[in-house]
Amino acid sequence: GPLRWPTDIPSHLSSLLSAGQRDYDLLVIGGGSGGLACAKEAAQLGRKVAVVDYVEPSPRGTRWGLGGTCVNVGCIPKKLMHQAALLGGLIRDAPHYGWEVAQPVPHDWRKMAEAVQNHVKSLNWGHRVQLQDRKVKYFNIKASFVDEHTVCGVAKGGKEILLSADHIIIATGGRPRYPTHIEGALEYGITSDDIFWLKESPGKTLVVGASYVALECAGFLTGIGLDATVMIRSIPLRGFDQQMSSMVIEHMASHGTQFLRGCAPSRVRRLPDGHLQVTWEDRTTGKEDTGTFDTVLWAIGRVPDTRSLNLEKAGVDTSPDTQKILVDSREGTSVPHIYAIGDVVEGRPELTPTAIMAGRLLVQRLFGGSSDLMDYDNVPTTVFTPLEYGCVGLSEEEAVARHGQEHVEVYHAHYKPLEFTVAGRDASQCYVKMVCLREPPQLVLGLHFLGPNAGEVTQGFALGIKCGASYAQVMRTVGIHPTCSEEVVKLRISKRSGLDPTVTGC
Repeated sequence: GPLRWPTDIPSHLSSLLSAGQRDYDLLVIGGGSGGLACAKEAAQLGRKVAVVDYVEPSPRGTRWGLGGTCVNVGCIPKKLMHQAALLGGLIRDAPHYGWEVAQPVPHDWRKMAEAVQNHVKSLNWGHRVQLQDRKVKYFNIKASFVDEHTVCGVAKGGKEILLSADHIIIATGGRPRYPTHIEGALEYGITSDDIFWLKESPGKTLVVGASYVALECAGFLTGIGLDATVMIRSIPLRGFDQQMSSMVIEHMASHGTQFLRGCAPSRVRRLPDGHLQVTWEDRTTGKEDTGTFDTVLWAIGRVPDTRSLNLEKAGVDTSPDTQKILVDSREGTSVPHIYAIGDVVEGRPELTPTAIMAGRLLVQRLFGGSSDLMDYDNVPTTVFTPLEYGCVGLSEEEAVARHGQEHVEVYHAHYKPLEFTVAGRDASQCYVKMVCLREPPQLVLGLHFLGPNAGEVTQGFALGIKCGASYAQVMRTVGIHPTCSEEVVKLRISKRSGLDPTVTGC
């Protein structure tokens, strides 16, 4: 008679038979911060893991290695170029402190860019080595879904590779948005995908946008001595506290960055001499204006990298407005075994550390028996503008919207960093405010710090706020003197009191 399967197949085998043997326990699509964190965590837990990563060259032709946006064209090169600009300011301070430095000191873009690019390449190498050490298979292919358990990619020689897995995590992040409706935008503009990999100085630059990417780039360009202009259509640093945002802009404006407010570009043309002529409309007057630049940098937001994934083949739902992937609190998509983390997900902060933590926690739930969910409340962050802005928790606007003006108490201070005194630096924008509930013990809802080393300051206080710190507890915390951080534990004046919040004396 015909061969029959025994009826008592062990359950783990029968499920294998129905599914067909899959190549991997976990397939991660995207080799950025989130994806790599997932892959390494799963490999640590003894699972069979593969990562696929592919960088579509930018319209300018810029390409880069493993590690994602943060490593290659984001946080890392940005912070290094910000540091280059800060050093320029310190060199100008040095004579006041007795250093005999011949002024002015010229800056060499090529040298800086080469040093930054070499560091980034060492990080690409490090990521590849880590994956090898942990026995994670790495495929440099552009993956798209064939069905809900399988992706297909084209390898170097044009050969198609099929990879299947029990669990799939999408972590493809995003790419800068180009305003394709503007004539010449794509042909002549660059984005943050390109700026850090330019061999030659960008020269006189127009930065279009009001995002933190726009302000950070314009800030370091100004700081290394280039002519930089920011064109802002509506409000700067949308989503951030607006009082802090306007002080960030004031500081930049008073230190040489030019601003065109309420303006929107309409076209970019290349002149016979190679310069770029930009035409824009002043939206308040309705008048047209033009200017000439060497470089136009678009920093008008980012789009999720979902288009080429063929998500519909797998049945993964995206937001019709943003094209971002929709997930639940467990990072699960509309398909049970497919997950998504990081910038590609709707309603998540677009930050490297949240992607990493969400990825680790997800893998711990999948393979480590954990039930811990990622908590997206009170995530601290810092904008590395020339004067840094660090924040954690609610903005003043959000706090008032959520609790009502009469239930919110804001403590604030204008302070002067000791380092600024001898050098005679302008400290008028150094400011700190703590947004609290008015009801004792006055729970801290948000902290906003504008000043040197804002990232280092904010990180420490973020722990306290995560632990539910009250204003009373902050006031019982002894400050470290003389630091900028201690200004936070010396906040005695509320906005409601109407008293002058300027710190005097030591």
